[in-house]
Amino acid sequence: MEKTGAQIFVDCLLEQGVETIFGYPGGNVIQIYDALYDADINHILTRHEQGAAHAADGYARASGRPGVCLATSGPGATNLVTGIATAYMDSVPLVAFTGQVSSTLLGRDSFQEADITGITMPITKHNYIVKDINELARVVKEAFYIATTGRPGPVLVDILSDVTAARTSQESFGTVNLPGYRPVTEPDPEQLNRAALAIARAERPVIYAGGGVISAGAHNELRMLAEMILAPVATTLMGLGGFPGDHPLALGMLGMHGSKYANFAVNECDVLIAVGVRFADRGTGKRELFARDAIIIHIDIDPAEIGKNVEVDIPVIGDVKKVLAGLIERLERKLPGAWQEKIQKWKKEYPITYEENGRLKPQHVIREIFKVTNGKARITTDVGQHQMFTAQYYTFTRPRTFISSGGLGTMGFGLPAAIGVQVACPNEIVFDIAGDGSFQMNVQELATAVNYQLPIKVAIMNNGYLGMVRQWQELFYNRRYSYTELINPDFSKLAESYGAVGMRVTTPNEVASALQEALDIPQPVVIDFVIEREENVFPMVPPGAPLNKMLG
Repeated sequence: MEKTGAQIFVDCLLEQGVETIFGYPGGNVIQIYDALYDADINHILTRHEQGAAHAADGYARASGRPGVCLATSGPGATNLVTGIATAYMDSVPLVAFTGQVSSTLLGRDSFQEADITGITMPITKHNYIVKDINELARVVKEAFYIATTGRPGPVLVDILSDVTAARTSQESFGTVNLPGYRPVTEPDPEQLNRAALAIARAERPVIYAGGGVISAGAHNELRMLAEMILAPVATTLMGLGGFPGDHPLALGMLGMHGSKYANFAVNECDVLIAVGVRFADRGTGKRELFARDAIIIHIDIDPAEIGKNVEVDIPVIGDVKKVLAGLIERLERKLPGAWQEKIQKWKKEYPITYEENGRLKPQHVIREIFKVTNGKARITTDVGQHQMFTAQYYTFTRPRTFISSGGLGTMGFGLPAAIGVQVACPNEIVFDIAGDGSFQMNVQELATAVNYQLPIKVAIMNNGYLGMVRQWQELFYNRRYSYTELINPDFSKLAESYGAVGMRVTTPNEVASALQEALDIPQPVVIDFVIEREENVFPMVPPGAPLNKMLG
């Protein structure tokens, strides 16, 4: 029996185990949407294509399964670009499908035509344009394989409209045969031996754990290794939750807004075990002085990351989970000594704290969110001060509970990502901790949350500024607040206009009861926290400074 390309496309999604797709219809995907009408796939209609990409991203980060989004050609496809780039920078498995004009119109500047494969080439792990119906099934299968193996990442598949309309009797879903794509997952035994020997000799070891630990599902192995060698563990922003934040060996986040004790420890360690990290600039500070007296062991599945930003002494390429298991087999348990005592002394001397002055502070709000959720919520954020306060004051103890745009730093990420997280984890509490500037970038997705009765909670840190830029203007530009002050709407009324529940909090003693009330409401809730306007995020490593030179 012949099937259309659109029917084959839906069959391929089912064959890949896709349960949910986030999308927005249009003329050049209308055949696909007709096929989805009868399909056993949960389609979430977002209110903007960027919202679809971020929702698919949040779904993937929370579940570990690939997120899927769908948009039409031209502006529909280009509206996905920021979301695709966000997933690319943070190594998130995402498969984005776009419609394209027909073969007779391709390359003629036709209505709603854009070269989306050319546009997204630098921000995808791989991309395809499908011009033949008989190639469609193979390409879809390859797309999911590439997105989810090796270092995860986004793959885009652009499908011509006459491919989805065409018919074929082809039965096979195709096979994956990519001779040029062979991710290395098994570590080299000799490199494992070298790394184990350096760790065994270390007197001041530190583990620096990134998002690769979470992607690999290696959080248990990381904890076992840290406890075996008594190495304190600092994380990147993306690594939060990969090591329990309440563990005695936890140092919290490293870098520009990391803890002082994490930055001091990395500055003074003799062996740094970097696990699934990129050595991004926000984490290393001045790179020439980063861990300058340490032997650096870099464990990563992507060979391209080795030596890219920081020169390393012992590279170990392979699946992080397998590498850590191999190290555990080769090492013996260590006893506590002077290094562990020094770490504890730093923790007592330099706690992350803030001044309480009776006014509403964002740190207080985030601590109360932690208390009211017992630290068990899935948290999404946008980008800025509230993101850093969340990293500092919400103690993440489980992987895949902190969902945020790290590498790209995308404002507008938090709300649609929370939708994806709630779809992936329907029985869990999902909080979007948002900035007042970021929230307004994709505020239309409140309609999506209401439409699908997703009980996400949004906590807006409303200071009337683009907070992080304002902080830099205060510290480095003599308080010249150039175009960073915001005139905001009444967020509680705005929420109500969408059909959500709106609340407003202005004093510290209202916070706990408002949060509890929000949790008791089985609907989307937006809480407008009117916070201290010029509260700053400290500690802070100034740009270009080494990690041990911090403000605050």
